[in-house]
Amino acid sequence: MKVFALLSPTIRNSSTRRLFSATPHRDTNIAIVGGGAAGFYTAARLLSKTTDTTIDIFEQLPTPHGLVRYGVAPDHPEVKNCMTKFDQVSGNPRVRYFGNVRVGDALTLDTLRSMYSGVVLSYGASADRQLGIPGEELVVPARRFVAWYNGLPEAQGLDIDLRRVDRVVIIGHGNVALDCARILLTDPSDLASTDITAQALSALRESNVKHVEMVGRRGPLQVAFTTKELREMTKIPHLRILCDRDLVASECEKWASFVDSSRSLKRMMDLLMSHAGKDGGEKSFTLSFLKSPVEVTERGVRFQVNRLDGPVDQAKAVGTGEYIDTPSGLVLRSVGYATTPIAGAPFDERRRIVPNIAGRVTHNGDVVPGLYAAGWAKRGPVGVIATTMQDAYRTSDAIIMDITNGHLRSGLPRDSVDEGLRESGVLESCVTNEQWKHLEAFEVEAGRRVGKPREKVTSVDRMLDIIGV
Repeated sequence: MKVFALLSPTIRNSSTRRLFSATPHRDTNIAIVGGGAAGFYTAARLLSKTTDTTIDIFEQLPTPHGLVRYGVAPDHPEVKNCMTKFDQVSGNPRVRYFGNVRVGDALTLDTLRSMYSGVVLSYGASADRQLGIPGEELVVPARRFVAWYNGLPEAQGLDIDLRRVDRVVIIGHGNVALDCARILLTDPSDLASTDITAQALSALRESNVKHVEMVGRRGPLQVAFTTKELREMTKIPHLRILCDRDLVASECEKWASFVDSSRSLKRMMDLLMSHAGKDGGEKSFTLSFLKSPVEVTERGVRFQVNRLDGPVDQAKAVGTGEYIDTPSGLVLRSVGYATTPIAGAPFDERRRIVPNIAGRVTHNGDVVPGLYAAGWAKRGPVGVIATTMQDAYRTSDAIIMDITNGHLRSGLPRDSVDEGLRESGVLESCVTNEQWKHLEAFEVEAGRRVGKPREKVTSVDRMLDIIGV
């Protein structure tokens, strides 16, 4: 495999000339683009496996931690415990945090590569997969809805009035879809002690949502959510859970050996059958199967009824030509996130990832020296935080191997890096780790006054005002 130096001639000449030089010691420095879980786990691994490599983390928001802060449901505080580890990383003297910095604008990838031994792209997935059907402009992305109740600044302008909504349709059968359903159907008083934003909590208190239907194109044995998430739905007091029990039973009987071979799937089907159809209160949650959306209107969604074709673990949804209209006052789309390109880096438009081999970024099949990928930018938006951790560790191990084998050049000293960042305008408006901790202390104190772990600041301008940038 050839090693290919991408981007400007300056980068190509300086990096490849020294790529395999046999210097006995190198002062390596790594820039990480993206301050979410993948970025911090990459940094943590590098800290634990090297003695003098320095790390700078660049994040476009003033706040670090990415989807741990803005994606994890507010009633799942235990999932956010990893932020303690991230704080340990950012507090290490070998690590610096540069928030409020968008790589690709004034600070280019070319510039980073000219100053650092290696650059890691771990900027996640900030877009959505599309349905590609008429009326999609009427659909609210679940990613944006989640970001709204979790306080992501760019999502605070979400224009929905839950006072006017009785029925919600969620298209998708994953954990994010279940998170949305649970937040919509949970008594707001049970969310008041979480870190959900004040704006979202107020809207949910005034909500008229009584019925949520979650629709998937395949059957019950192909759902993408976990038993844990489904069980949480069963714990919502007085909630009626509905589904086609006959379909679930027939699929479990038809593919009994497959179901019996998976303890998690069997537990999930048993859980669903034991709760579906029980009496409840005025609120209901419906799991619908074998339906694909074909059009969204002001009145709701038109679905085509499907049948399954092929073995259970490879079953494909095939339209039958039969259509069903489902009324809805709000339609959420939860069919996956999508990674977007960053200026100056290779990007696979078909797979929607940064192309790579074991974390080493490639261009036309050739490795780009000193350029790496981790997390969703590397593998696509799949898995949970633990998956991202293991993925980031593998990328870190590739970097460590390249350092050990002399495949990375020395980076510039920190004072020279700072000069380059100053010339790019970064140092004038960036947020340091100390400033972020000041903002966090402000949020925690504001939360303490209302009985919450924190009250998130939801405006970038307000964040910068609080920390004095």
